[in-house]
This record gives sequence, structure tokens and C-alpha cells, in this order.
Amino acid sequence: MAQRRPDEPQTSPRQETGPEPRERSPGYSIDGAHFPAPTLAPGLYPVATPIGNLADVGLRALQVLAAADLIACEDTRVSRVLLDRYGIRRPLVAYHEHNAARERPRLLAALTLGKAVALISDAGTPLISDPGYKLVEEALADGHAVTPIPGASALLAALLASGLPTDAFLFAGFLPSKSGQRRQKLGRFADLPATLVFYESPHRAAETLADMAAVLGADRPGALARELTKRFEEVRRGTLAELAASARDQPPRGEVVLLAGPPIDKAAGGDDLDAMLLDALATMPMGRAAGEVARATGRSRKEVYARAQTLKAVAGAAPSGEADGADDDEPRPDAPAGEGETP
Repeated sequence: MAQRRPDEPQTSPRQETGPEPRERSPGYSIDGAHFPAPTLAPGLYPVATPIGNLADVGLRALQVLAAADLIACEDTRVSRVLLDRYGIRRPLVAYHEHNAARERPRLLAALTLGKAVALISDAGTPLISDPGYKLVEEALADGHAVTPIPGASALLAALLASGLPTDAFLFAGFLPSKSGQRRQKLGRFADLPATLVFYESPHRAAETLADMAAVLGADRPGALARELTKRFEEVRRGTLAELAASARDQPPRGEVVLLAGPPIDKAAGGDDLDAMLLDALATMPMGRAAGEVARATGRSRKEVYARAQTLKAVAGAAPSGEADGADDDEPRPDAPAGEGETP
């Protein structure tokens, strides 16, 4: 055995090891599998993120967040939860309504330097009820590319689950916190032939629904959606008066979306409703006829469908030729060729 001199420093035996592990390239991970980040062109990327369930994030969103030179977000702590879930490590900067005036020039300067900047909110689609639109506006004015990365949105999720008409709708963000101002703003929307969608804090939901019932109509159909995509997701449906009482007796918790259906056509009385239904039933199945008439009159589909069943039963029990033509084999005189014919 070789002897060591007293003044010779002691060294540990050399261990045979493999090549030094290389640092993982920027990217994202899903269920332990790593995916490299793509190369992003310079520009601003507004990116939609989940509104509750982190599994709702899109693949393009992960790719952009993993490849961005900088991520601007409302609260870095909130955004870090999503980024950690998918193994994304990129520089973050807080950008919200309280510091937007100060941070916006810095983000625009990064764009001028040819950086790819991702813009996200705490949850959902950025620019919806946050200061992001000002950044987009100035980025476009400076000639920078803006590429949207779509995804989750609380207002669209609530609309899908509400059972209210979706062919025309108005999103008006948060209503004023004071009742007088809130009612004044609601009055501007009262006659719009569209479903109305609002965000609201849970502790004001009952009083806001009461104001909606007073201004828009107590019997106007509506919905209250809360905690969408989360464990305690709930959608309450009914008239605005019923929803106001429900929110008062059982106050909702969490993120809340309030909806009101289009105005009810007061001119459509029982006789008019029957006429519209009989006309629709002559050319389409009962379910579709009820849906079309419900949208046209602002009545609930359940109410219209029940009336359609009654009319159908009466028509079926009437003597031949007395059912207003509901069972006629002959097409109506004014019907287009082929319409009204029995298959």
C-alpha cells in the first residue's frame, strides 16, 4: 500500500461516475413526462389559465408559458401554483390594477427588445375585468404582435350551464357596489334582447339579485353559478325573485357569476303563446318547437314544453279536422314545397 507523507492532504478515492447530469431544457411536464418548450416569436401572448381545475389548462398555454421570456401575472403566488403543477420555471413579474401604470412601460420595453411576454390573470382569460387590455392596446400601438391563447372563462362556463339563451349575450363585468348606482346601470340593460352576465362577490349576491329582480323583472329567468370547475361547483336556476330569496337564505360562497335571461315578451299572452306553439308544432318536433318559442317569448322552456304537451294532447283527442291542422296529412297552403308532408 502506498504511504502518504504527513504533509500530503488526504483525498478520497476517485469514484467512477457517469457523465454529469445535464440541466433539463426549458419546458413543461405532464404526469412525469417532460416536453421541451418551443421557440416563440417576439410579441405579447395573452394566455387563458384554468378558473379552478388545473387540469383545464390547454397544451398551447403550457407551451407558451414554458417558452416565454417573461410572464406577467396578477399575483405571482397564485400563478406559481399552476406553473409548479406543470414544472414551468420562467421569470415572473406582477402586473395588476395597482401597479399597471408603473409596470406597463417595462413590459413594453421588453417587447421592444424582442422578448416573448406571456400575460395571464389569476384565473381565466386575461383582459376580462383586469387591466390587461391597456397593455394590449399600447403593444399594438407600438407595432408589436399580439397572439391570443384561448381557454377557460368563467362567464362562458356559467352561460353554458345556465340553461339560458346563448345566441346573444352581454357581459358587463362587476356591477356598482351601491344599490342606487347598480339599479341605474341595470336599467340601461333592461330592454336588451340578450342574456345578461355579471361577476359578483358572494357577500353581495343576494342584494344584487334583489336589484336585478326589481329592475329587470321578478319573473325573468336567471341563474347563479359559483365555484365553477371546482369541488363545490353549483348552478342555481329560477326566476330572479327566486334566486334572490335563495341567495338570502343560503348565501353562496366562492366565485359567483349572475345571469338574467332576455326580457319576457309581456305582449305574448296565453292565446298568443298557443298560436305560436301550434304554428311551430306544425313544422318541427315538440322539443325543438318548445325551445324556439321559449327563446322568442322569453318564457322558460319547461313552461313552454308543458303547454306544448297540453296542446298536443288536446289535438289528439279532438275529432278529425278540429285540431287546427295539427294532424293534417296535407301541407299548409302557405308552406314551402315538402313542408308539412307526412314522411
